[in-house]
Amino acid sequence: MDETEIPEDHPRYASLVTRHRIEAGVERGITSKQGLIAQGRGEAFDYLLGERTLPSADGAARAAAATLLLAERPVISVNGNVAALAPGETVELADAVDADLEVNLFNHTDERVRRIADHLRDHGAGEVKGLAGDGEIPGLDHARGVVDADGIEAADVVVVPLEDGDRAAALDAMGKTEVVIDLNPGSRSPRTADVPIIDNLLRAVPNVTAHARDLADATPAELEAIVDGFDADAALDAAEATIRDGSFADADDA
Repeated sequence: MDETEIPEDHPRYASLVTRHRIEAGVERGITSKQGLIAQGRGEAFDYLLGERTLPSADGAARAAAATLLLAERPVISVNGNVAALAPGETVELADAVDADLEVNLFNHTDERVRRIADHLRDHGAGEVKGLAGDGEIPGLDHARGVVDADGIEAADVVVVPLEDGDRAAALDAMGKTEVVIDLNPGSRSPRTADVPIIDNLLRAVPNVTAHARDLADATPAELEAIVDGFDADAALDAAEATIRDGSFADADDA
């Protein structure tokens, strides 16, 4: 079934569209097979969160937007799942906060990087970093430690969509400010982040973009007040409480 053939009134519409995009990403060679497993894990947590953006996640998205607007060299890291799920939305976010896009993969091949870069350009991106590989993230022995010197290595703020605990810790050790989008509040990635957004990527990225546009005319002092007023631990606790209390919405199985 093609994505356009999924009836929008299906109770699992959003979930089925997401699964289709990941499957299509594997077929195009931009998403690894391991990405299918990662998507399934994320979908389980989204179910427990009620498949909705919690108020705490919306507050985190606003803090993320303010953080990115204050940044001097923001970079959005893109892996295969991000490219498959939200290419256009990610490009729009980069445009809204004047951030670079950089492809960074655990299961790295030059061909996959090129395919993802082309896919992002097909969705409106200009320059896409990740092919130079002339920089590094110290402490990472796998391919994700290889980055562009004028991209992630030089960034002051890095958006890390989707789970990657080792890299999140290594970026933190470099002194980077991190915005992490993750559906598991217990994961190392959001617990390392300065701004953890516990939400589905498909909701979170457009939400950060909307907040960035809303804050486009804010003064640096106003943006700093938003950042300073954000409590990362409280955002994580709110998501955990939703899961532990079982206060998620009922949903039909697909």
